[in-house]
Amino acid sequence: MKTDIEARAVMLGEYIVKHKATVRAAAKYFAVSKSTVHKDVTERLKELDKNLYKKVNSVLKQNKEERHIRGGIATREKYMKLKEKLIFEKNLS
Repeated sequence: MKTDIEARAVMLGEYIVKHKATVRAAAKYFAVSKSTVHKDVTERLKELDKNLYKKVNSVLKQNKEERHIRGGIATREKYMKLKEKLIFEKNLS
């Protein structure tokens, strides 16, 4: 069982580095919780592969710095879609 967890931690780390993925994206891809991904790449990976851990940590740091931008973009898209829907419904009436 332990080796499966270790292998998962390495696979998660490699995925995050290769795709510059967020914790949420990695969790969704591997069908595990965000907490599991975070624990694997911040705690377990540190003991297993320090070089990969440093690369993952760099990606996570960059994602953290950019998250407010992603949130703003998502909010903007949400309201743009809402506006389009309202315009479409108004034209149908």
